[in-house]
Amino acid sequence: CAAIGASFGGDLGVTATSGPGVALKTEAIGLAMMLELPLLIINVQRGGPSTGLPTKTEQADLLQAMYGRNGEAPVPVVAASTPSDCFDAVIEAARIAIEYMTPVFFLSDGYIANGAAPWKFPNSSDLKPIQVSQLKEAKENFQPYERDERLVRSWAIPGVAGMEHRLGGLEKEDVTGHVSYDPDNHQHMVETRAAKIEGIDVPDIVLDQGKEGAEVLILGWGSTYGSIKTAVAELLASGYSVAHAHLRHINPFPKNLGSLLKASKHVLVPEMNMGQLVKLVRDKYLVDAQSYTKVKGVPFESLEIANKVKEILN
Repeated sequence: CAAIGASFGGDLGVTATSGPGVALKTEAIGLAMMLELPLLIINVQRGGPSTGLPTKTEQADLLQAMYGRNGEAPVPVVAASTPSDCFDAVIEAARIAIEYMTPVFFLSDGYIANGAAPWKFPNSSDLKPIQVSQLKEAKENFQPYERDERLVRSWAIPGVAGMEHRLGGLEKEDVTGHVSYDPDNHQHMVETRAAKIEGIDVPDIVLDQGKEGAEVLILGWGSTYGSIKTAVAELLASGYSVAHAHLRHINPFPKNLGSLLKASKHVLVPEMNMGQLVKLVRDKYLVDAQSYTKVKGVPFESLEIANKVKEILN
């Protein structure tokens, strides 16, 4: 809630925790989503549930990030894949939060957080600028929930004469932001907030290794990257028809993900949970993706993934 206050004041609020902490923050995340303020929620996932394995790694908070709020409250989800990838991935999460006026989940996990990698520190001039649409001067006939072509509202900074407006968790009247119990307005606002998230511009997913249409496509996310990459490199060297794609954007998915999945006969989704991304993929694209899970508090070994691919092909 303090981070929401920072965002209301004109800064990007950031808060960090692991899974149990997120569970305690779900009401406030719903509030930030309803207010349509930029907010970055960093979840360094660890073994659960409850206190679970607090020093061990897991990927079991994906569905919590996607759905762990009351009501229809979609929130973008961005995941890092390696320690060095955290820099670019968290900037991408911040870009989405600011340019689309929304809270964003950034997912890491214990394996990434305790890892290390060589990494060249970039110059700020080399980074893609983030477009900020703050209103710091009075705008004629200002309306807090008036939207642009992307369905994004303006970021009005408090204390500016002429831009006073109501904020709270109660449903907003379209455009004005007044409290509204009108049923048609509620339907409209729920659909509008969902359409804004679904319409976020994210890059197409590209194959990390292999060719599109390979017999087996391994779809990964998060810290499984290294194990999958090593396994696929060895499989390709042995002549197996396999490819690897790794997701950074999980909500919304890249626009070309469906066609990429359907180009392969088999889709394998290794995860350090009981099968969460695979549920989202099956639901969205109606593909018969196969789940391969490990919930031991330790990461996959590349040999485990390579053997699973051989099992599928044999």
